[in-house]
Amino acid sequence: MTIVERPPETKPVTFDHAALVDRLRDTFAAGTTRPLEWRRLQLEAMRKLLVEREAELLEALAADLGKPSIEGWMTELRHVTNEIGDMLRHLDKWAASEVVGVRALLRPARARIIPEPLGVALVIAPWNYPVHLLLLPMAYALAAGNAVVGKPSEVSAATSAALAKWVPKYLDRDAVAIVEGDADVVTSLLGQRWDHIFYTGNGVVGRIVMEAAVKNLTPVTLELGGKSPVVVDRGANIEVAAKRIAWGKLINAGQTCVAPDYVLVDREIEPRFVDALVEAVKSFYGDEPKDSPDFPRIINARHWDRLMALIDGRKSARVVLGGTGDRATKYLAPTILRGVSWDEPIMAEEIFGPILPVIPVDSVDDAIAAINAHDKPLALYVFAEDQEVIDRVVAQTSSGGVGANVTLLHLAVPGLPFGGVGNSGMGAYHGKSGFDTFSHRKAFLQRPTKFDPPVTYPPYSSIKRRILRKFF
Repeated sequence: MTIVERPPETKPVTFDHAALVDRLRDTFAAGTTRPLEWRRLQLEAMRKLLVEREAELLEALAADLGKPSIEGWMTELRHVTNEIGDMLRHLDKWAASEVVGVRALLRPARARIIPEPLGVALVIAPWNYPVHLLLLPMAYALAAGNAVVGKPSEVSAATSAALAKWVPKYLDRDAVAIVEGDADVVTSLLGQRWDHIFYTGNGVVGRIVMEAAVKNLTPVTLELGGKSPVVVDRGANIEVAAKRIAWGKLINAGQTCVAPDYVLVDREIEPRFVDALVEAVKSFYGDEPKDSPDFPRIINARHWDRLMALIDGRKSARVVLGGTGDRATKYLAPTILRGVSWDEPIMAEEIFGPILPVIPVDSVDDAIAAINAHDKPLALYVFAEDQEVIDRVVAQTSSGGVGANVTLLHLAVPGLPFGGVGNSGMGAYHGKSGFDTFSHRKAFLQRPTKFDPPVTYPPYSSIKRRILRKFF
């Protein structure tokens, strides 16, 4: 395990996580993180880091995931800087007390809600968007006035090292830290007392995080995943739907928690839709995506093996595009499967790769029934030109978020909360939801002492009882 405060040229040292948390807690207790000016300085410093160290971070993302530079810039660096800008624009309003009305019998009195920081937060990030999904939650923790520890994934090792190098050079070391390491380090961190734990990843580890948090009654935000479905109505714009679904599926080689996981398409248009999908993929990456500079790679050999096993282990499903790969370079071709049944191995787990099963259904109602028969997904997408169809899918299903005639992009709207429901997670962030996640909304009521109406005090005469019954 390593500590990010070390000079880059020194060797990793064993680190006392309890001492780290105590140090950050001392900083918080001293009031350092509470002033809005300090919060602004940290947010501006993080934005400066992302701008000034863009080349190094993009190089690390390419090393870990084969991310094209423009994709890394859009989905990781630029996304975070955009939301930091939104935080800076709204910070005064979010942090201000909120006046609340007071009932007649309690007057004269003033009531308000006071947002206050929680204390010291832990952010545990995954490997698939290793900059975005570490720094953005950390930014919201800082905006809310907390001290924070970030734990990047050791799987995306190059990006983890880059963040460990640069975060302490830009942000306040007494309030912000990056801790690198493997599962043992995560276990050690979870053994500390935190005021909030924010975890992005899979449900298995999410349960471990929640179990650890229970020991100290620590609130948690769990951003998990699941099989995010797409419903394609028979009246949908097939060509546009195919392009948008293919783009959402194949960005980051499908290693996205809200990527379209499978498509439920009306049986009447299924052949045309599959043809349009194939054409969309070829228009993006050519006849040989392996040679395209715009198509990323799988994170490591273990995940490549898992994905290839899903393709090779299919039963009735047919490969209509792709199905091949190169383990040495971690390349897996964009793959479309047709004739997929619900008992296929690929339908038993979140795919998290560039494989898209297509399942024909007889109607939108059948698609809704199929979705509701499974766990609530993190995202759901519907493609239709008929607004009634869109409204029906939205009203009759439950998911963390919904995109109509679009994939992924609801994440790019800071005002929309991003989070799961049921097995896809709990809690949300982005925009004010992110600020509120790392804040306590403290209730405050104040009454003057110059006037002290006796009606609420015993003994309760008949007049007092009538007044209380009418106004209380």
